[in-house]
Amino acid sequence: MTVGLLISGGLGYSILQQIYNSYELTFVMTDRESHLIIDFCEMNQIPKFAGNPRNGNSDEFLSQISCDVLVSVNYLFLVEQKIIEAPKILAFNVHGSLLPKYRGRTPHVWSIINNETKTGITAHLIDSGCDTGDIIEQVEIKIDSQDTGASILKKYEVTYFPLVKRVLDKIKTNELKTIPQNNSAATYFGKRTPEDGLINWSWQRERIYNWVRAQAFPYPGAFTFYLNKKVIIDWIDLDDYGFDSNIPDGTIITIEPIRVKTPNGVVRVIRFRNDLDDIIINNKFGDI
Repeated sequence: MTVGLLISGGLGYSILQQIYNSYELTFVMTDRESHLIIDFCEMNQIPKFAGNPRNGNSDEFLSQISCDVLVSVNYLFLVEQKIIEAPKILAFNVHGSLLPKYRGRTPHVWSIINNETKTGITAHLIDSGCDTGDIIEQVEIKIDSQDTGASILKKYEVTYFPLVKRVLDKIKTNELKTIPQNNSAATYFGKRTPEDGLINWSWQRERIYNWVRAQAFPYPGAFTFYLNKKVIIDWIDLDDYGFDSNIPDGTIITIEPIRVKTPNGVVRVIRFRNDLDDIIINNKFGDI
């Protein structure tokens, strides 16, 4: 059984190595920034397409390749019908959530922000929608209170290939079964950019905690402003320190350690990504 891959980033690179060692890999499609994937393909003489495949850009490449099964992992682009129809048997994707919840981009980050206690990965058929195809199999993964976006991806890494292998084995033995998604239960979350990390100190402190850890290093980071300077915060803790509810949210109430007032309590800033030697009590975070 021959396999084609749609892959991007570190997760895609991990899958590429394992598929290459276990199956007959006929081609790879990726983005231009996934240099490890591109280099691996060139080193091992695997036919590749790097770039946005949409609007006919990949037509010539698709005319020269074939596969029995097309596998998509962490691919950056929505897949057009021509690519879906490229494999002889079927195309499936592994999505980083328990579908139909968290369709869309960076679902693991959104799940932390939204205070979920579990997430997971879903193998599903690729159709013309965004993460809407029939479900093949799911793996549930616990979200711990100390997890970050990066640590959830580490948990994903050890589960992706075993899931892909199980699906490929089921296809090979004609044992594949699928279940339609319940669209009435579906949720969708869009793409995030570094500019989306701004902390709102008027949020409940639990949301701020999740907001910060979801985007902690090596992600771009949650941020605020202090005296017109952008400040990236990588970790906070909830603190029992007392406060006056009349104090404006975002006010710095102590500096050793740095404690900040929110509507329902105080948070203690544990780790900055900046050097801040001029913190002044009763000044505010968030003022630009």
